[in-house]
Amino acid sequence: MMQTDPTPYAEINQLLEQLLLGIQEILGEKLVGLYLYGSLVTGDFDNESSDIDLIAALSSDIDDRDFTHLQKMHTDFANKHKQWDDRIEVCYISVAALRTVKSHTSIVANISPGEPFHRKGARKDWLIDWYVVREKGITLFGPSPKTLIEPISKEEFMQAVQEQMKVWGEWVHDMHKRKEQAYAILTMCRVLYAYKNGDQVSKKQAALWAENELPEWSKLIQNALLWREDWRNEQVDHEETFPETLRFVRFAISQCENETIRKAQELLRPYLPEGRSLSDELIAERRLED
Repeated sequence: MMQTDPTPYAEINQLLEQLLLGIQEILGEKLVGLYLYGSLVTGDFDNESSDIDLIAALSSDIDDRDFTHLQKMHTDFANKHKQWDDRIEVCYISVAALRTVKSHTSIVANISPGEPFHRKGARKDWLIDWYVVREKGITLFGPSPKTLIEPISKEEFMQAVQEQMKVWGEWVHDMHKRKEQAYAILTMCRVLYAYKNGDQVSKKQAALWAENELPEWSKLIQNALLWREDWRNEQVDHEETFPETLRFVRFAISQCENETIRKAQELLRPYLPEGRSLSDELIAERRLED
């Protein structure tokens, strides 16, 4: 049985129960637990634009038969619930993999917005999701996620945020559609929030915080929130706003890098020569190498 009323939304609870029953019908006792995370947990869920994010913990990896039946189940579910087509993410991962998420890349079965049901490697940057599920996830079925996912410290979470931030400089070049630009901008707001506050919040919460922190970018951030809600509208010039989106992503990356240097400088200040900064020492070291 699913936990009673896991969210404040009756329609969502019914959808979650149907998904759980569909997964159980296929996997049976292989399904150890099902956990909800994302905006339904961190806050600011929008029924018109937000996704439903789930982790399914399994006693063993999915075999070809499981894969085929789950693929059909997700296709049928999307056809039955048109509003939720391409807005449901489920990661099917073994308990053994969850217990080694920090040290091993495991193969999972995954369906997510923009991607069909497929197998892929659970990369190290997924540590952010594992941290959020472990610390804040809602148990729909099974034991607490803390009993399945190996402990992840806040320092390890922040390291994963830092590593993810670095690759956004490359990823953003493939995000030309207005919806993708909104995702990039709001994700950067969330990264900046995590850097400053050491926690993961919803994209909307992070965006509202960033508007106050970065008044020169407030208009773009406000637009990103509007684009996110108006994602079905194709009567827009996608390329018109891409240059500013690119500039914001680059700005956010530089801010995170500066914050990393600032924090490192605070830690190393007692060991630096008087009147010297960490940046001075790094520049001097590069000159010696040259």
